[in-house]
Amino acid sequence: MSAPLTGIRVLDLTQYIAGPGATSVLADLGADVIKVEPVRGEATRHLGSFGQGMFHAYNRGKRSIAVNLATTQGRDIASSLMAGADVVVQNLRPGAMERMGLGPNQVRQGGSGRPGNPGLIHVSISGFGSSGVAAKRAGLDIAAQAESGLMSITGETDREPQRVGFAVVDVATANAAAQAILAALLHRERGGPGADIDLSLIETAINIQSANLIEYFSTGRVPFRSGNGQPSAAPAADLIRTRDGHIVLSSYTPPHWAKLCALIGRPELVNDPRLGTLDARVANRDFLHEVLDSAFESMDADACVEWLAENGLVAGAVRTYEQMAESDNVKELGIIGKIENPSHDTPDRYVRLPYRISTVDDQSGASRAPHLGEHTVAILAELGHSQDRIDELVENEVVVANADIPPTSEDVRSRVL
Repeated sequence: MSAPLTGIRVLDLTQYIAGPGATSVLADLGADVIKVEPVRGEATRHLGSFGQGMFHAYNRGKRSIAVNLATTQGRDIASSLMAGADVVVQNLRPGAMERMGLGPNQVRQGGSGRPGNPGLIHVSISGFGSSGVAAKRAGLDIAAQAESGLMSITGETDREPQRVGFAVVDVATANAAAQAILAALLHRERGGPGADIDLSLIETAINIQSANLIEYFSTGRVPFRSGNGQPSAAPAADLIRTRDGHIVLSSYTPPHWAKLCALIGRPELVNDPRLGTLDARVANRDFLHEVLDSAFESMDADACVEWLAENGLVAGAVRTYEQMAESDNVKELGIIGKIENPSHDTPDRYVRLPYRISTVDDQSGASRAPHLGEHTVAILAELGHSQDRIDELVENEVVVANADIPPTSEDVRSRVL
């Protein structure tokens, strides 16, 4: 069975997480994703273990060509690639593509010896939007977390604001971009034109907080940091101590609260004025935690979860990454798979897409992320370049073939959003 995007070609001129994450979804769905890197490589290749996690997570299964877009010959190569692409995804500073003659309208129209591509789907990912007062600002996940209000609601009530423990806005933007690309491809397949897709980290950060924002718009109450518990419901996402760790527990509807009280042998709490209603439990959360900690502190977390789940209540054991990866449920689901051809400097495991499609073969044996310029020669040959011409481009440093050159600090700075 062929993958859904077999035959679709995607050019990836992005780095870090949001752009590469979007194109990695397309690669997993069968698209031929060509990663167009600067000759010194994407910045995350050179940021130690911090960057390696990003690079290998979001660049599996892609082909890498390293091109110097500061040269006319390099821009001509990029233009030729774009002429045959279905999708181009880029996260350079607003206006950078147009200044190189590679903007979406320029690519669609062609001219000056360059072929056109009227059906192109062009995706621009920015930090704070491609127009407006903040368009020229550099933007990374943490800035969007801060300015969207997300950090203001994350952390303990009496402590400073906290970031979410991973680049949640980047990842959400990647998924939003992939969703928009798939919609644009479907529209084009139905006879529609090419499309420009524009999205930003700040807009995504706001969008993923829709429920909180609508509650605020409806009530005028500004959300606040409340730690692990939900500020307006209890027990809801509350952290409860067990013998060997912690569980989170949600049991806030009247039937579920009554069930929980019966299970822990405290049925009288259903009518206790301190805990008998949702508002009372929120107001007396400290006392609620004393009751629940006392009920579960002699049990193992896994035993608590199993017992509560068997009785129709929602709970989860708080696990480390190591414990998560070794859990029976995760192993049975196969969400963590094996890389088919790891090299000495690449991980041997990966995280697959979080869904299965019945008409698509399993993703077992996924490919690793490419080495810098690993596919430069093959891609140039596909464009019709002779070996002599490819050797000339390599010699003139227009392209790099299968190499890894440490970047200068200026290379890294120039590629940040």
